[in-house]
Amino acid sequence: MKPRKIPGSKSQLAIALSRLKVFTAPRPTLEQYPTDSEIAADIIWTAHMAGELEGAIVADLGCGTGILGIGTLLLGAKKVFFVDIDSRPLEILRSNLESLDLKGCFDIINSDVSGFTEKVDLVIQNPPFGTREKHTDKGFMEQAMQISGNIYSFHKTATADFIVKLCTDNGFRIIERFDFKFPLKQTLKQHKKKIERIDVSCFHIAQP
Repeated sequence: MKPRKIPGSKSQLAIALSRLKVFTAPRPTLEQYPTDSEIAADIIWTAHMAGELEGAIVADLGCGTGILGIGTLLLGAKKVFFVDIDSRPLEILRSNLESLDLKGCFDIINSDVSGFTEKVDLVIQNPPFGTREKHTDKGFMEQAMQISGNIYSFHKTATADFIVKLCTDNGFRIIERFDFKFPLKQTLKQHKKKIERIDVSCFHIAQP
């Protein structure tokens, strides 16, 4: 296997991620939408600079087409578990991995996240925001806290108090919060604008 070419900057990482294929027919009931490449690169680069990726075992829960997990592989993660309940985006994920010649460093698991119990060094996830079903993201967070002591997780900024309480109740603390204007492209029927920007935060949480 050829050694991976590590992007030398956050902008190089963002460019690499922007070339990945995304959802072609998102399912509204699963709140599927692509994660913006610039935002993904910002968080993944932060984890990289903190020394959290080199040689790490990572889980990308609700991975979709894989932008977050692939980003960690590009920056030195040893292995990524890609977990998603929908098999269709996983086919796009496989295509993305092949396009980057990434082999032997991942497992693709077609399952609800509650069925994934492998212990990992890091979880990075962009779960459903719970706009269709309230607190859908709670299950993702609880599962992440079961399998890792180090988590980066995206949520609507308006739910920050809920995330803080969930962390406190489970013996975790918020290390840092990153706020974004998250672009949602017009992929679903209810979207009125070509791009809707919503307030989203990525919470970096860990056990004390």
